[in-house]
Amino acid sequence: MISTPLWFLLVGGLLLFMALTNSRLKSLPVTSAIIYLAVGLVVGPTVLNVFHFNPLKQSALLEVLTEVAVLISLFSAGVKMPAPIVFKRWRTPVLLATVSMAASVGLVAAFAYYLLEMPLGACVLLGAIVAPTDPVLATDVQIRHPGDQDELRFALTCEAGMNDGSAFPFVMLGMGLLGLHEIGETGVRWVLVDVLWATLAGIAVGVVSGTLLARLTWKIRGEQKGRELMDDFLGLGLIGVVYGICVLIDAWGFLAVFFAAVALHQTELKLAGLVRKVPEAAPVVTRPEVLAEPPALVSEGSLVFKEHLERLSEVLLILLVGGMLFVDSWSWRAVGFAAFLFVVVRPLSVLLGMVGSGASWRMRGLIGWFGVRGIGSLYYLMYVIQHGLPEALSLQLIQLTLVVVTLSILAHGASVKPMMNVFWRRKHRD
Repeated sequence: MISTPLWFLLVGGLLLFMALTNSRLKSLPVTSAIIYLAVGLVVGPTVLNVFHFNPLKQSALLEVLTEVAVLISLFSAGVKMPAPIVFKRWRTPVLLATVSMAASVGLVAAFAYYLLEMPLGACVLLGAIVAPTDPVLATDVQIRHPGDQDELRFALTCEAGMNDGSAFPFVMLGMGLLGLHEIGETGVRWVLVDVLWATLAGIAVGVVSGTLLARLTWKIRGEQKGRELMDDFLGLGLIGVVYGICVLIDAWGFLAVFFAAVALHQTELKLAGLVRKVPEAAPVVTRPEVLAEPPALVSEGSLVFKEHLERLSEVLLILLVGGMLFVDSWSWRAVGFAAFLFVVVRPLSVLLGMVGSGASWRMRGLIGWFGVRGIGSLYYLMYVIQHGLPEALSLQLIQLTLVVVTLSILAHGASVKPMMNVFWRRKHRD
């Protein structure tokens, strides 16, 4: 086991390397997650074996770490949503987070049931674990700042913000089929409580909380709108309060945090008079940067700090992923499942979710490919392990999930820059 001083040297040296080579790495077809994973694989059981992280024994710790990372990433994604909210624009990501989510879970469950010969409940759990796209690792295809109006990045960011919450009902269904959660006769309780109540209550808590905080801080700051408030603490406080309320009332906290961030940013923009209508055109946002005295916005003031926390969590968790993998983790069974997920499940589910959207086939193809799996999948895996999943099933799901996450980091990370560059060149030419 790696000692504490060596941990400091490893993480510190990696951070220095990334900081000093950042400009050069941007020109290479690799992401930061690929580098972290490579380091984790080298020091982990795969190569040097000086470090091993056991996800089964350390599931409680890993659940907390991944939970915090996802919450911070969801908040960051929410405050970058462009204003105002228009149903026509939100229709696609909503369908991706619902219709495509359900299709993904169903296809994965069928594959696991007939080809991997797993129990039905475990098959549904596997589908729920690997179906959500990741808000932490997909930064290269997400909205870059609150004024970014690109439709492709918007769809991927918004989908990742919602489907980490929309996957939870399927997690509960899988646990219920294994006798680990009460879903009621014929699944009535699951529909009423885990689907309808938990989803609607989570969205409501998030919207109300974000709106109230925006109005409260706007009133406290007064006419001068100076930055006398601690925006970082306000953002973290909103995450904690909203998530805590949802846990107490059995609502989906991931959905709540995302919509709290959206409501906070949208309300602040409206209060600041930054959202206006252009005749015979779509609503646009007048950015604070062009104003003589830009107003202080909690959502944008806390964003930089949240993105730094997101990067640090990415370093730690991807290193741990490398420390969980052994050479014998790479079975044809696991690799074949990952290929089926990337090449069949994701593209097909996206096509179903985007029927009638009017999006170009080029855009549908990119969305169908960039379904990055990562920290969110690890959280759901640790969640079900902590809630009594039998050890034999836990080991199977751990192996499949780790291979999916690793191959997603490699395949999607290596292809994102070349494919996005081609997309932008063709878009500008058109």
